[in-house]
Amino acid sequence: MPKTVTIIMLWVIHVSALIGIAMGNQDFFFPKSPFTLVYLAILCVWFFPVNSVKKALLFGLCFITGMSVEWIGVHTGYLFGDYHYGVNMGWKLDGIPYLIGSNWALLSFITYEISRKYITQRLLIPLAGAFLMVVLDFFLEQICDVAGFWHFNNGADWFNYICWFLIAAALQYVLQFFNLKGDIKISLHLYSVQLIFAIVLWIIITI
Repeated sequence: MPKTVTIIMLWVIHVSALIGIAMGNQDFFFPKSPFTLVYLAILCVWFFPVNSVKKALLFGLCFITGMSVEWIGVHTGYLFGDYHYGVNMGWKLDGIPYLIGSNWALLSFITYEISRKYITQRLLIPLAGAFLMVVLDFFLEQICDVAGFWHFNNGADWFNYICWFLIAAALQYVLQFFNLKGDIKISLHLYSVQLIFAIVLWIIITI
C-alpha cells in the first residue's frame, strides 16, 4: 500500500476516534487502542523502514530496553513511580504490555530521525530526541487513566520525567553511534499524530 494512503488512514483512525470519544463512545474506541498501536508499529517497520540487520537489532534493543525499564518500574516502583498497566494496552508479559516495548522502539527511532533532520549540533541531536519523547510522555500521562492505558497511584511526578529523559537519551546516543537513518516524512506523521491525539483528548476529557 502506498505511503500516502497509509498516512491518510493513520490520521483518519485517530480523528475518528477523537470524534467518537467526544460523542461519548469511549467504551467502543479505547479498547481498540492495541490495534492502533500495532498499526503504528507496522508503519514504522515498513516505511521508516526497518530493512537491515542493523536496524532490526537496534529496534530490538530499544524494544528490550523499554520492556525492561517498564518491568522495573511496575514491579519495584523505581524509575517511573507507583503504577500499573490497564486493560487497553493489549497482551502483557508479566504485567508489561508488548506494545509498550514496541512503542519505546518506535518513538526512539522517529524522534531520533526528526532531531537528526532539524538539529545541526551533533551532540544535541540525542538530547533533542529525548526531549521529544518526554514531551509526548507528558501528554500521554494526562490521558492514560481515562483511556485505560496505565494508572499511577499517586500521579506521575518530576522523577518520572527525569528517568524517561535519561533512558531515552541513552537510546538516542546508541542510535547516533550506529548512524541510524530513516524516513523523515513517516517519522513526523507518526510522532505528530500521537501528540495531537493526546493533547486533543486531554482537552476533551477536561471540558
